[in-house]
Amino acid sequence: MNPVRKSKIIFLLSVLTAVFWCLGQLINVYKFGILGAAFELLWLPMIVLLFILPVLSFIQWMKEKFSPKSLYLYSFLLILATGMFMFLKN
Repeated sequence: MNPVRKSKIIFLLSVLTAVFWCLGQLINVYKFGILGAAFELLWLPMIVLLFILPVLSFIQWMKEKFSPKSLYLYSFLLILATGMFMFLKN
């Protein structure tokens, strides 16, 4: 797989995971039936991504010799910020 495409996919997954968890913390997803059902279907894959993405991003960022221009760095920071938000919100 193309390295640029791989970094974009990981970054996009990080953004989607962050949006999912932040919206779940900020709004009552069970107020709307469809949104609550989608949340229930997606929570397990999103938990897995919340733990896998930082590890994967860090390893790939290491392979790129810690380049500050790497999307893996921003993916790593975004997922860490999401985890901190969830931890501190509760």
